Amino acid sequence: MAARLARIVDRALSRLKFKQLRLLVAVGEHGNIQNAARQLNVSQPAATKMIKDLEVDFEVQLFHRTNRGVVPTPFGEALIRHGKLIFAQISNAAQELDDLNEGSSGRVIVGTLLAASSHLLPSAIEKVLKDRPKVAIKVVEGTNEVLMPALRTGEIDLVVGRLPTHRHRSELSQIKLFDESIVAITGPKHPLAGRQGLGFEALRPFGWILPPIETSLRRQLDQYFLKMGQYAPPVALESVSYLTNRTLLQSQDLIGLMPAQVAAQDIASEALVQIGWTVPFGAGPVGVSHRLHGQLSPAGEALLDALHEAASEM
Repeated sequence: MAARLARIVDRALSRLKFKQLRLLVAVGEHGNIQNAARQLNVSQPAATKMIKDLEVDFEVQLFHRTNRGVVPTPFGEALIRHGKLIFAQISNAAQELDDLNEGSSGRVIVGTLLAASSHLLPSAIEKVLKDRPKVAIKVVEGTNEVLMPALRTGEIDLVVGRLPTHRHRSELSQIKLFDESIVAITGPKHPLAGRQGLGFEALRPFGWILPPIETSLRRQLDQYFLKMGQYAPPVALESVSYLTNRTLLQSQDLIGLMPAQVAAQDIASEALVQIGWTVPFGAGPVGVSHRLHGQLSPAGEALLDALHEAASEM
């Protein structure tokens, strides 16, 4: 086993070319060698030989040939993922050098989920900018289904928010910062506003703003609705936009679910109201994820430290 690994690594270091990896990624995207070859401006026979050379060097089959084209094998999927990571690291290196040339003190790209976007991440960014005023920080908002694959391929350095419970753990380091609860909220003019000790029966007549279907919170909410007699809200809107949800809650008789920290400022200012129904699901850890074997840049390490500091103050 060790001898085989050493042999493959030696061949990869001495023979692997970026053009081969570019072709590999392109074939994975197109599902077709001819289209990938056209994209890279090489002939189809040359492209086929490049793929075969990769298979010989790594001693695995990378693609299954079908009547419709080619489909990556598990080996092919793994090598494509690592190829994307290599190109992302090269792009990040070039960007960091350009930032340094322009007078910046590094760059970090951070993905944020709703649970971190209102207080934790802004507080951490403020701390970083205080010590590194010229650091370049890019924030990307989304769900775990979007951000975690981008983290694995190196397009994002860190993801901050609710830690996934069962997906995306492979190859990632997940650090818990604190536990978050979920609250049910409405606008201040909602019929349930100000009422305490509510049971679910009191919520049945009203519409809901639902989390996106790919989120853990949505899956938990759907399971709860099933448990409550296959309940279906009379109005069901699906949105991840906090500003949109906030406006709709203030103008319509809707119920929404939010992490407590996200809604805290609007509840304190009475722009929104936490109704007296205890959400029986959704509590979980908020934290930061990064690649297990990837080295963070100095700017990335600074943001990670600032996240720990910000969380300790919450």
